[in-house]
Amino acid sequence: SHLEHVAMVYGDLEGMVDIPVRIHSECLTGDVLGSQRCDCGWQLSTAQEYLTQHGGVLLYLRQEGRGIGLGEKMKAYGLQDKGMDTVEANQHLGFAADARNYAIAIQILRDLGIKNVKLLTNNPHKISQLNNGGIKVVERVPMQMTEPGQHVRGYLSTKMNKLGHWLNDHEKEG
Repeated sequence: SHLEHVAMVYGDLEGMVDIPVRIHSECLTGDVLGSQRCDCGWQLSTAQEYLTQHGGVLLYLRQEGRGIGLGEKMKAYGLQDKGMDTVEANQHLGFAADARNYAIAIQILRDLGIKNVKLLTNNPHKISQLNNGGIKVVERVPMQMTEPGQHVRGYLSTKMNKLGHWLNDHEKEG
């Protein structure tokens, strides 16, 4: 099935050199339904606040569940309820830990004439894919929850330890 991605431009990008960009992968449960299993909804609203203040672009990519789709994500939730973490559950279902692809994001940014970005992310994989695709990430803006709820803590720990996300910035600084 063909899913349409969304590019939302905040403010006037004319004359801006390093454009703030958030590449956000769809998470129905977190973005819309307020799930406490992930930090997706928090990241989306935080990015929207940042972009409203600074200008930039929000790319909303339709790759639910790190690319596995909503139905499979619900199965993964069931496995998580039995004690698996988010990565183990995806792998148990026969998927990569992270099946997302950012080629479409690179194409959209190119179409918008954007070459240099300040990327709102914790994900080193996103940065390397953009750099390899010819979009220069000149700065990373961390998406750091200051006080994650107890349900989200384990999820964030898995993202950091198994997917290599940078999530302990405040621990390093503090």
